[in-house]
Amino acid sequence: MIRNRRRLGGSLRLFANLLATTAVALSFVLAALCIVPAARADEPAPAAAEPGANLTVSVYTFGPGEEVWERFGHNAIEIRDRSTGRAILYNYGIFDFEQENFFVNFARGLMTYRIAADDPAGELPNYVAEGRWIVRQELAFTPAQRAKLADFLAWNAREENAQYRYDYFRANCSTRVRDALDQALDGAIKSQTIAPSRGFTYRMDADRLMRPDLAIMLLIDAGLGPFADQRLSYWDESFVPMEFMRHLREIKVRDAAGNAIPLVASETEVARARIADPPEFPSRWTWQALALGIAFALGFIALARAGSHAGARVLLATLGTTLCLALGVAGLVLAGLWSLTDHVSAWRNENLLLLDPLCLLLLPAWFGAFRARWRPSRFAARIAFVVAVFAALAWFVKILPGFRQDNVFWIALLLPIHVASALVLASASERRAAR
Repeated sequence: MIRNRRRLGGSLRLFANLLATTAVALSFVLAALCIVPAARADEPAPAAAEPGANLTVSVYTFGPGEEVWERFGHNAIEIRDRSTGRAILYNYGIFDFEQENFFVNFARGLMTYRIAADDPAGELPNYVAEGRWIVRQELAFTPAQRAKLADFLAWNAREENAQYRYDYFRANCSTRVRDALDQALDGAIKSQTIAPSRGFTYRMDADRLMRPDLAIMLLIDAGLGPFADQRLSYWDESFVPMEFMRHLREIKVRDAAGNAIPLVASETEVARARIADPPEFPSRWTWQALALGIAFALGFIALARAGSHAGARVLLATLGTTLCLALGVAGLVLAGLWSLTDHVSAWRNENLLLLDPLCLLLLPAWFGAFRARWRPSRFAARIAFVVAVFAALAWFVKILPGFRQDNVFWIALLLPIHVASALVLASASERRAAR
C-alpha cells in the first residue's frame, strides 16, 4: 500500500513537472509569435512594379478600303494594360469634312488632321464591316520603352496637342505611327530603314494603290511633279501602312539583357479581307498611251480632210473644243498648284508642257470648225505650233539631269495629239490665206 502511494506521488510530481515544462514552452511560442510580426514590420516593403511592366505595345494595320481616302490603308498603335485589361487605340488619321474651310484648306494643301484615343473593341468591328483585313503586331519593347511610348501618346492625345499638319507622303497616319515608335526606341527604326530601298517612288505607290479608281489615279498621276519621283528608302516608303508593317518585321532591337531580338514579337491575323488587294507594282501603259495618242491624231486629221461632210465637221469641232478646254483648264490647275498652294508634290510639274493653258486661246478656232467654210486665223495656227513645240520639249528635256519626272505616259498620249492639232490648224489657215 505504501509503495502504491509512493508510486502515485511520484507520478503526480512527474505530471506536474510536465505541465510546468509545457507552460514554459507555450510561453516561449507565444512570445515568438508576438515578436515575428514586429520583425516583419521592420523589413522593407516589396519593390513596386517597374513602370511599363504591365503594358503591351502593338501596331494594328488595316488593309485598303473602298473609299478613295481608304485606298492607302491605315494603322494605329494599341497600348494595353494587362493588369486591368484596359486598352487604348491611338489613331492619327482623323479628319472632319465639317471642319471650317475644310475644302479650301484641302485645295491649298493646309489640311489639319488629329490623333484620337479610342477603345479597340469599338473601333475594330468598323474595319471588319468594311471588308478590310487586320493584322496585329505585338512589339518587343522593354518596360521603360513601353512607359515612354504610353506617356507620349497620352500627352499627344490631349486636346491642345492632338492636331497636326497633314501631308499625303511625309506626315500622314502611318508616318506619325512610325515616328512615335521610333522615338520610344531611340531611333532604332530609322537607323535600320533609312538606307535600304526597293527602288519605289511616291508616284509608283500612289498609282498602284489607286489603281481600282482609274480616273482618280490618272488625275493624281497628272498632278504629281518631280518630287513624287525620288527613290524612297524603307523609312520614306513607310507612309504606306502595309509597307511599314512589312518593314517592322525586319527591325532588330535590344532586350533588357542587351541581346538582339526581332522587334515584332508576334503577328496575328485578326480579320481577313473581302476586298481585293492592290497590285504589287504599278501599271506601265506607255505603249498603249502612244497607240491611243496616234489613233486620236490620225482621226483628227481624217475628220479635218472630210470637212465637206456636216457630221465630220461637228465631230471635229466638238473634239477640238472639248480637248482644248480640258487641257487648258488642267494646265491652269497645275499652275495654281505650283504657285498658289503648299502641295509640294505638285510643284514644278513638267506636265505643264503638255496640259498647256495656251490651249484656251484655241477655243475660238476650234469652235469655228462647226462652219462649212472654216478658216482659222494665223494667230490660232501659231499658238497651236507653240503648244506642239512645248509638248515636244517635254520629251526632249528628259536628256537633261534636272528633269526626272516620270511623265512618259502623258508625253506618249498627248504629243501626237498636239502635233496633229497644229497640222490641222496650219492647213486650214493656209486655205484661208490662199483665198
